[in-house]
Amino acid sequence: MKFFETYTSNSLAPSSNQSWFSNEGKCISRSFYKVYLGGKFEYSFLFSNIIYSTFADGSHSQVNLKCDEWEILSLKALVVDAKTHDFSNPKIVREYQLTFDSKISKVMQAEGEFYTDGMVINAEKDDYICLEMEFKGDGKMPYFEEILIPSYRFIDGKWIKNNKTPLANMIGIKRQVSKKIGFLGDSITEGCGTENNSYDAWCAQIAEKSSDENSYWNLGIGFGRADDIATDGIWLDRAKNLDIVTVCIGVNDICQGFSAWKIKDNITKIVKILRENNVRVILFTVPPFDWDEEKTKKWNEVNDYINRRLSKKVEIFDTVSILGQNEPNQNLSRYGGHPNKEGCEALANAFVDKKYF
Repeated sequence: MKFFETYTSNSLAPSSNQSWFSNEGKCISRSFYKVYLGGKFEYSFLFSNIIYSTFADGSHSQVNLKCDEWEILSLKALVVDAKTHDFSNPKIVREYQLTFDSKISKVMQAEGEFYTDGMVINAEKDDYICLEMEFKGDGKMPYFEEILIPSYRFIDGKWIKNNKTPLANMIGIKRQVSKKIGFLGDSITEGCGTENNSYDAWCAQIAEKSSDENSYWNLGIGFGRADDIATDGIWLDRAKNLDIVTVCIGVNDICQGFSAWKIKDNITKIVKILRENNVRVILFTVPPFDWDEEKTKKWNEVNDYINRRLSKKVEIFDTVSILGQNEPNQNLSRYGGHPNKEGCEALANAFVDKKYF
């Protein structure tokens, strides 16, 4: 996709398409993404109309589902001061009208992917870029149910917290970087154990502790599975455009009852596909998740396979010694199944100490 030849991520916010909602009529929404690297850059915002992963038990939304046609009537980028705490009444510093092929509106086709025209935007580090979207549609539209960034709808004359809005999948900027780095995984990568808008996820902390000569993209999605990624759909396709990708996956596959053989096969496929696309892979062992006896047996088998077999193909980063309790209870989480800020910091510090990049 041409977008990735020009633009690279400039926010650590997770913002993939997790599920879909039904919409009626015209709406206005605001979503706030914290800026990673400050300065004046050409920005472009990437959207898609395809669901990246299976949501929950799959009864509502499944991996690679194509949503229905809908329309963006207007999209603005508002630069919001970093000191803003009340996102229902933010301090707007600058405002930019975005366009698509020089037009203000854009119809999203059922299988569509698109991005805005380039726009030079001046935003300091930790400022927010708020995408104010006026849109309409009456069918399936993509959104992020477990959203970790501030998101609002304009209802009855007020800005009200509401996650029902399509998100930009990447906040892209035009700049030369040393390495394009991505973090591929489930809710543990997304940062679901941390507070909303905290940017305390372990991958965000890794980025802040590492060189800003690289770019960083959080591709973590709650409920995501290795079985989803291995379909080689849009989710894995995003990661193929990067130089280095960490893969932390398998918890939901175990929770949903996939066999150890199937999980091992899917993780192997993911590694193989990424490597075939010249992506350097850093594979995490499956983290502890307070497993019962049956799930612990499966978890041990998968992690043994990662350590013994896949370590011959890619670099392995061990999560268990950091996030698990002391032996013999390593299957039990030290910082919660979804690691809290402290757990994410411990993981980030251990990762950075390895000097992977």
